[in-house]
Amino acid sequence: MKKEWLLIIVLSVCIAAILPWTVLRWHQKPSGDYQIRILMPDGTVSKLSLEEYLIGVVAAEMPAEFELEALKAQAVAARTYAAKRLSQVPLPDPGYDVDTTVKTQAWHSNKQLRSKWGFVGYWRYRTRIAKAVESTRGQVLVANGEYIDAFFHSSSGRKPTERPEEVWSEARSYLQNVASGEENPERFVKKITFSVQELAQKLSLPQVPTASGSADVKVISRTAAGRVRTLALFGRPYAATQLRTLLGLASTDIEWSVAPGQITFTTYGNGHAVGMSQYGANDLARKGQGYEEILAHFYPGTKILTLAKQAR
Repeated sequence: MKKEWLLIIVLSVCIAAILPWTVLRWHQKPSGDYQIRILMPDGTVSKLSLEEYLIGVVAAEMPAEFELEALKAQAVAARTYAAKRLSQVPLPDPGYDVDTTVKTQAWHSNKQLRSKWGFVGYWRYRTRIAKAVESTRGQVLVANGEYIDAFFHSSSGRKPTERPEEVWSEARSYLQNVASGEENPERFVKKITFSVQELAQKLSLPQVPTASGSADVKVISRTAAGRVRTLALFGRPYAATQLRTLLGLASTDIEWSVAPGQITFTTYGNGHAVGMSQYGANDLARKGQGYEEILAHFYPGTKILTLAKQAR
């Protein structure tokens, strides 16, 4: 009798472990939509349906705990980026459309998600993100008859979003200075201190400055949103975007303090500040805005259209 009960218990545990995976696989039928080629870290190329791919993108790019409407907005933005990539395959064809990094869009495999969230969290969060992707199936953002550049970032912080021409080079009619939508403007505040020796090395200065005073840091220009556009350090001008890379700063909303032999930089927000603020999207969703309203706020003048079904 004991052996029979032991067998029943073992079988019950096995069924409990296998059933969710079986159900999930059953629901992952081919959708007949676009296919996308993904360059994996090991150099191989995998092909997934666009909608399946987007689950891994949203999971990698936005916290799974965010409001469902924010996750939907992220899914539409990510789908728009992918659709634009699919429509503009370069010649010669490199053999893939996207990779798994922020060079295109971050993407996590199911294996990575199980490691990230654990067994219970995997089923909970993946199901939630899959719902956001499925409920916006095929939806993309369009302006002037073309897929938009649906840029997004983590947090605009205490200032409005940026126009791309003040961060990179080319203007977009649908990327303007709009309110961040964030309830906590100081959610991301980071301080980082460098000695003048460290700054000289990171900035590739020919020699270490002999002093550090208030005159060693000076704003040359600011963006319309109020972030630093160009900053002079030790008499040399630098684009703030360049300093972000060279010094590892979180944003270009920069303040600083100077002390003998060192400079401390304080940044507000996280990311380039162009397009949709992800934390702003979440805060707007908490206020009751739907994903269509959120997208209209961050990408004014755009329309949501649905991709026609098509296999690559």
